[in-house]
Amino acid sequence: MAVQLYGPGLPNPAIAGQFLQCRSRLSSKPLSASSPLSSPPTIQIVGGKNPGWYGNGGSNSSDPFDVNEGENYWVDLDADLYHWTKSLRPVQWYPGHIAKTEKELKEQLKLMDVVIEVRDARIPMSTSHPQMDSWLGNRKRILVLNRDDMISTEDRNDWATYFARQGTKVVFSNGQLGMGTMKLNRLAKALAAGVNVKRRAKGLLPRPVRAGIVGYPNVGKSSLINRLLKRRMCPAAPRPGVTRELKWVRFGKDLELLDSPGIIPMRISDQTSAIKLAICDDIGERSYNVIDVAAILVQMLSRLPTVGTKALYKRYKIDTDGHCGKTFVEKLTLQLFNGDTNQAAFRVLTDFRKGKFGWISLEKPPR
Repeated sequence: MAVQLYGPGLPNPAIAGQFLQCRSRLSSKPLSASSPLSSPPTIQIVGGKNPGWYGNGGSNSSDPFDVNEGENYWVDLDADLYHWTKSLRPVQWYPGHIAKTEKELKEQLKLMDVVIEVRDARIPMSTSHPQMDSWLGNRKRILVLNRDDMISTEDRNDWATYFARQGTKVVFSNGQLGMGTMKLNRLAKALAAGVNVKRRAKGLLPRPVRAGIVGYPNVGKSSLINRLLKRRMCPAAPRPGVTRELKWVRFGKDLELLDSPGIIPMRISDQTSAIKLAICDDIGERSYNVIDVAAILVQMLSRLPTVGTKALYKRYKIDTDGHCGKTFVEKLTLQLFNGDTNQAAFRVLTDFRKGKFGWISLEKPPR
């Protein structure tokens, strides 16, 4: 895989050829409104690191809410996620305005004293553009992990330690509430302080520091600028693709900020990252099947010790039989949404995005 979350980038060879499948033994027909929810279909799971753990493959645990809390659960989850995505339609999203933006942004980078790269704190690696390093070269950079209110303190500390070891300046922020904006302002000016020193040495008048704000769609770039300025200067909305053109705005006398549309690779080669972008609403809805993405999210949440099947049952009063995400979404469809599977899937994704399952990071720092 292109993004390495924990351990090797590719899954363990011992499970490299295995796939996770959820299949009903009752019939080939989908669940209907007349199907008793108290008697769910028997689920057969094939593949995975621990096939027995998924429900009825010989698990030694009698607890239906048992969660794998081994120290290597992130390795196993990442490997399984790789296989879950292999059979799905590839998630790709590249609106026409992004190609134009990318070309203009490369030109504007020549004018910038410092670049502020914004990422989603829940998926910092998946919201890292693979070409960003080559575009910036030796230009000074500040990394902003936005939505830090949606991850745990432990995850925050882990990412802070990881980037500190790399020598990367990191600011954790919440663009909606404005947390971290003043620190970002001070850091941007400090990193670019040498600009006016050189200008004075050449007999030139000082000028404002120029900082460009870049990143994936819907990671909170415009909201961050609006909080810095304390007024709505840039259009912002909780969906990708709202900002469609580059715009310079002045912050006091000492700082100029460039708001830019979200940029994303023309082709996303790592589909595990693409699924995470979809889960976190950092990619256009038309690029993915909402039912598939919700099903994978359920399977991920059921595997995380901080969430597990107990949290899913507590919220929806539905058992995650066999930890099969599609079965869970189908049961939720019948119980709450009168057969509308899309609405059921969207509810699961919306609940995650609103933090209904707690403070959750979908990635761990590479080791």
